[in-house]
Amino acid sequence: MNTFQLKQELIQSISSIEDIDFLNAIKTILDYKKKEFFIELTTDQEKELLLASKEGKKGNVISQSEMDQKVEEWLDEK
Repeated sequence: MNTFQLKQELIQSISSIEDIDFLNAIKTILDYKKKEFFIELTTDQEKELLLASKEGKKGNVISQSEMDQKVEEWLDEK
């Protein structure tokens, strides 16, 4: 099933639903997908990310797990 077919199937299914609570639950899921999330960074965090970007362009990179750990540490500081 391609994207277009799936969308059509979902539209048909949703059109037949009369349960307002269920429709609101679907709306909540769809609204969540539309939201953009922003994380406010400190000046030091911004500098670190800019430096990391420059280093990445040079080929100096770290693993995803190491980066995940750094992000968790940054978020814990807030």
